Amino acid sequence: MSMHVSIRKQMVSADRHFALDIDFDSASRRIALFGPSGAGKSLTLRAIAGLLAPDSGRIVLNGRTLFDADAGIDVRPQERRVAYLFQEYALFPHLTVGQNIGFGLSRGWRNPRRGAVHPEAQRWIDAFGLADIVGNYPAEISGGQKQRVALARALVAQPDIVLLDEPFSALDPALRARMRAELRTLQASLDVPMLVISHDPADVEALGDHVLEIREGRIFGSGTSRQHPPVYAPVSARVA
Repeated sequence: MSMHVSIRKQMVSADRHFALDIDFDSASRRIALFGPSGAGKSLTLRAIAGLLAPDSGRIVLNGRTLFDADAGIDVRPQERRVAYLFQEYALFPHLTVGQNIGFGLSRGWRNPRRGAVHPEAQRWIDAFGLADIVGNYPAEISGGQKQRVALARALVAQPDIVLLDEPFSALDPALRARMRAELRTLQASLDVPMLVISHDPADVEALGDHVLEIREGRIFGSGTSRQHPPVYAPVSARVA
């Protein structure tokens, strides 16, 4: 897996001016963006997913250009082969687990029969151990099950990378630790490239091999989660 991100974006509101200036390369299959709230982590993920258009720069994934301001390239989100998991998982409350996982795979799947399961979805239902709850609605399942459903829905489209936006932010500490361990196990067994953002060092240590520290819209340092305590070398000190 290879990723190149070099983007600029000016965000102006009535009470704030924020400049996003992100530049990094990674060949890791487990990338973590680490930093405080408001540092620009979610904006970076949104740009990679195609939900935010940078003012300038390039985004390249596995040799495929997703965005290039100079060349006029801006691949539509649904064509980027990038899966985005929102903080609250964004499951459709009126669809069952099976319908959520199969959503969008084929035309006419927007209003499937309650008992219907898309053939391609069955693989991930089995892989994530969701067969017993396939007919349940999101309100009827646990937080851990919701995470697995959201991941299955992301993976069913065979993305090149999965982006996770603070996946445990709404959970209490005990559940957060359990969910973190479960995601790490899934990440290892599925071998799907993932980029996770978090402000929690424990998330970074569990889920990231290549760690990028972000502050005030810029990559401040780069390192590995295996360092104890983590020490991220300033980007300017890195050798290409």
